[in-house]
Amino acid sequence: MENAGSHEAAAAAVAADPDAVVVAADNAATNASSDRDERATGRLHFLASAAARRAAYFAVGVLAVGGVFWWLQFSTDAICCGDFDGYYHIGWSQQLRQSFRAGHILPQFTWLPLTTLNARDYVDHHFLFHVLQIPFTFFSDVRTGAKISAWLFGSLAVLSCYWLILRYRIKYPLLWLIALLGCSAPFLFRMNMAKAMSVSVVLLVAGIHLLFQRKYLWLLPLAFLFTLTYDMFVLLGLAAAIWTGVVAWSERRFEWRPLVWFAVGFAAGMIINPYFPHNARLFYAHVAMKVTAKEFSTAVGQEWYPYDSWDFARNCGVAFAAMFAGYVAFNWQDRKRAARPLFFLVFSTILLVVNARWRRFAEYWPPFAVLFAAFTLQLVFERARTAYGHLPADVLDELEPYLDHNDSHAALAGDTTAAGAWPESRKTFAATVIALLLTIPMAAMIVSETREIATTAPHDQYTNGINWMRTHVPAGQVIFNTDWDDFPKLFYYDPTHAYVSGLDPTYLYDRDKTLSRLYEEITLGRHKDPGPVIRERFGARYVFTDNEDVHNDFYDAAMDSGWFDEVYTDKDCTVLYIRDQKNTTPPPDDPEGDDTTNPDDAPDEEDTGDET
Repeated sequence: MENAGSHEAAAAAVAADPDAVVVAADNAATNASSDRDERATGRLHFLASAAARRAAYFAVGVLAVGGVFWWLQFSTDAICCGDFDGYYHIGWSQQLRQSFRAGHILPQFTWLPLTTLNARDYVDHHFLFHVLQIPFTFFSDVRTGAKISAWLFGSLAVLSCYWLILRYRIKYPLLWLIALLGCSAPFLFRMNMAKAMSVSVVLLVAGIHLLFQRKYLWLLPLAFLFTLTYDMFVLLGLAAAIWTGVVAWSERRFEWRPLVWFAVGFAAGMIINPYFPHNARLFYAHVAMKVTAKEFSTAVGQEWYPYDSWDFARNCGVAFAAMFAGYVAFNWQDRKRAARPLFFLVFSTILLVVNARWRRFAEYWPPFAVLFAAFTLQLVFERARTAYGHLPADVLDELEPYLDHNDSHAALAGDTTAAGAWPESRKTFAATVIALLLTIPMAAMIVSETREIATTAPHDQYTNGINWMRTHVPAGQVIFNTDWDDFPKLFYYDPTHAYVSGLDPTYLYDRDKTLSRLYEEITLGRHKDPGPVIRERFGARYVFTDNEDVHNDFYDAAMDSGWFDEVYTDKDCTVLYIRDQKNTTPPPDDPEGDDTTNPDDAPDEEDTGDET
């Protein structure tokens, strides 16, 4: 009834004044049009806002970094790059997945029984990294999963540094993006490895952001996670210590919270750890051995030795240029505003010294050198903007598209210190020229690293020899591998056997110094009768050796001794069997180029010796 009455009233109003209805309709249409205009204007304001521009810059960064790292990662079919450690990491992640699925907490590590990584003392210093890799083990081809994980984590490492530039409104972000991608050839190379370094860069950037925002309590969970992820958590502690010193310099007070919360998180990560207390002991032992000015007690990987000075400068030219620009531009006078640049000055300088001593740290110094230059030069840009008074940074960012930084504005603002500043158009032009110049070393590094990665060992290297061992050598036996560097691939392809040395020669040295020296003497061909020693001291009846020139002396000594039979050989590797009795008949000359397999020469399985 009420509806009927309202309809009748409306009809009466129309009959009384038809023009009123037209006016009302026009007003409604005008209001609707106004609302649409306001919404459209709001969208235009957002698109012109600093937040939208930063989002666009970040999208460009995602495409550029992701594209470059995909190109580099898939320039080889192997798990990248250089060394074989990526095979161990994805292989162990696969072991973790299978153990978790079976309801066990952790699998036993049985593959290096003669080292400190034996089943009782094994410590996974990359535990959370291996957990992060588990989703990538579900690929039908685990190798592809490992490569995609390396691409993703490496891209995130560079993007985290780029995000820091955008988050703190550093001018000309695309220039710094190009500098990050071209800062160092070793940096690009190592960021493509399926190892934990890239994740540690992301965690380190997160820690620096927390320090800058003074959210010190969050350092506790971050330090806890970092400690469970990778040994380089010490860099987060270094960052906390540097920031404490910077605050003392800029604000003349002692800021204790970064140190305390990091220490609590680090202690929690060491104690609330499935490998405690072995993790603490092993970490101390390796720090004591590696961080030394003296020669190492045993042979270690090349990453623990310094670069040749010329190679260092040539491969890291942009990083050195960034350090130089930062040193020149740094201003000590404004203590408070110079806090962040000072942090990067100290942090990157320490990383530079460390990188000069050990090439192992090539993944840390170069990007932080670029961040040092970016944050330091930002102060120069901000001093030029003082012509507009003491406006907040976010307001200046909003006004930026509409302002022309020139001398007339400085004069109108009454700020003589800014007089003579470059117009914004000139500064933009200069930044564009510098960015274009930086593309030259960036492109050169990408091309050179593509070629270098493409020439690394292919995925199928050793596969035929390893498959022969899986078929002919009973499971569980120890195999004497003449190169500890080969272990990751042996472990990946043949987890049914144990090996003598792997991952790092210090693990064998820490467990038994005498055995470590004996291993080195045998593999260098200095022991003229190695057969009985390998069988009795190392518990191995089979020897796996790659066909690199460095092992020629071992091979010659072994074959001349009369204790070995060559049971498999191809262009990549050779498998030898240690006889029960020494052959006193001199071996015949081996025809040149004979790379054939001789499975009939292998002993029967029941004659291969005791299993371990």
